[in-house]
Amino acid sequence: MKTICITGASSGIGEACAHELAAQGHALILCGRRADRLKILRQHLETTYNTSVLDLELDVRYYKSCQEVVNRHEALFSKTDILINNAGLAAGLAPIHEGQINHWDQMIDTNLKGLLYMSRLISPYMVKRKQGKIILIGSVAGKETYPNGNVYCATKHAVDALARGMRMDLISHGVQVSAIHPGMVETEFSMVRFDGDRERANAVYNNMTPLKGIDVAKAVTWMIHSPEHVHIADVVIYPAVQASATIVNRSNS
Repeated sequence: MKTICITGASSGIGEACAHELAAQGHALILCGRRADRLKILRQHLETTYNTSVLDLELDVRYYKSCQEVVNRHEALFSKTDILINNAGLAAGLAPIHEGQINHWDQMIDTNLKGLLYMSRLISPYMVKRKQGKIILIGSVAGKETYPNGNVYCATKHAVDALARGMRMDLISHGVQVSAIHPGMVETEFSMVRFDGDRERANAVYNNMTPLKGIDVAKAVTWMIHSPEHVHIADVVIYPAVQASATIVNRSNS
């Protein structure tokens, strides 16, 4: 059994990871902004899988909040075997000259700074113990760009670069850093991006079958349970009909 911290655990890929890992008997630290959802998730996981789950309300955009949560529960965070930096979002889909500053701040603060904050706070414990894994949930938008994806793509390119840089920094300390870059995943992602416009969000997945959160969660567990001599560094995972960030075969659905 391992102790695993998941950020952005209240929905989507994070929630799917929680289900998959709880079913395998791991102890979980679930962090997220929506305390009500986390509480329900914790109760369900504990009842269903009889495993230890701690739910913590946390907005990773704020370093002091991250620091306070980790310090308050240091006894548990200091034993973290795996950190899954999953919290992330897209806000808006506008050309650079029309982009909203609050959208940019939200993406940079969550996708990049939140990942940095949690990694900075938890990785020293791993370094001290000379073991651990940090898994970053990136995006195919971190491998390429697309029209109007400007700032979102920039944050995910930063995640890709951080994964490579952190891997170099930590490998000599026995800590592995991996990244998963999903293509189109049917979660609340598009609803958030389009500010709750359900019609526009649903249209993203018209005439195609996207990935589900559980598909990405299974890739995460594959990384976690790889043999000791294996380090799975970087994975891109697409739906069967997707070839790149912008090329999707919708003709056979």
